[in-house]
Amino acid sequence: MDRDSFLSHLLVALLASIITAAIFLGAAFLYIGHVSYFAPSQSQTTVIVNESLNEEVIVTSVFENVKDSVVHITSKSVEQSSLLEPVPVSGLGSGVVISEDGYIVTNDHVVSGAEDIEVRLSTGYVAPARLIGTDPSTDLAVLKIEAPFRLRPAALGDSSKLKVGQLAIAIGNPFGFDNTITVGVVSALNRTLRSKDNYIIKGVIQTDAAVNPGNSGGPLLNSRGEVIGINTAIFSTLQGGFQAFQGIGFAIPSNTVSEVSQKLIEKGEVIRPWMGITGLTVTEDVAAALNVTAEEGVLLVDVVPGGPADRAGLKGTGHIGPGEPGFTPGDIVIEMDGERTETIDRLVDVILEHDVGESVSVRFIRGNETLNTTVVLGQRP
Repeated sequence: MDRDSFLSHLLVALLASIITAAIFLGAAFLYIGHVSYFAPSQSQTTVIVNESLNEEVIVTSVFENVKDSVVHITSKSVEQSSLLEPVPVSGLGSGVVISEDGYIVTNDHVVSGAEDIEVRLSTGYVAPARLIGTDPSTDLAVLKIEAPFRLRPAALGDSSKLKVGQLAIAIGNPFGFDNTITVGVVSALNRTLRSKDNYIIKGVIQTDAAVNPGNSGGPLLNSRGEVIGINTAIFSTLQGGFQAFQGIGFAIPSNTVSEVSQKLIEKGEVIRPWMGITGLTVTEDVAAALNVTAEEGVLLVDVVPGGPADRAGLKGTGHIGPGEPGFTPGDIVIEMDGERTETIDRLVDVILEHDVGESVSVRFIRGNETLNTTVVLGQRP
């Protein structure tokens, strides 16, 4: 095997391993809210518990004070069957009341694509819900219902103050069983999850409080009855259609919930800056396979035609492999706005520190040259 063929096979093997790992992780972290099947007034919850009390008293007090803030969500949509016929599909999930006048936060995947959404309160009152906005990048959505009385909103806690080992209480509707409470601890902090649009959700809370399909969109609470997160995903290695809780659940942190829900209520969407690239972190193996001198940075694989990076003159690798005629490695971004971009995640972080329409300097390697350009960030599609 000649050197070009060896390098080509090496890169293909490397990319295959990366894709395999991504597929495994993507399959392992499963959204827990959309249980699909084919189918023919009060003031805000406040600090309520003396934390010196025993766990049983704390848990029962939290439930009694927060249960009326947790709702059951039913979404209805139409999908095509294997015979390409329209089939009605219903989904079940949970949600949390965040305002007296009817705003409710839940997961995007609970209501995504729904034609009709219905909310049932703990009292049994049922109302149609209007979708205010969704943010697939954080798997959050906000609904609005009209009721002839004031709703009881839950209090949002400060997720930045969480500590590993503290009590974690989940309330929701697993498999449609209303007002189910489970108890565990905060198992770990600052986990990351990759959303369905490839966005990295940071600060994710890991818990061993049992959560199952139907819990998604419901609250994870601390011992004071404050929402510290929105239950979103479980880790499961089981095969087949049934996925059960295996001791590891994940929740979007309350500080993210607060920020995103406010933007959805104000604008109906969350606007984020966009560079218009896909990239790969440069490692020793990647550098050797591509025969590049860079020891770190982000290799641009694809540059969206007409996007911000394309307009700035940046070039991607494209789909021609090493050893094939016309192969040229893409540009390697090593700095943005004066900050080193050692990994693709770091590059995304730097982009998100800026606003749409803002100009940022980019330093990159092309062949044996180190060059500079300016990218005017666009709005993420």
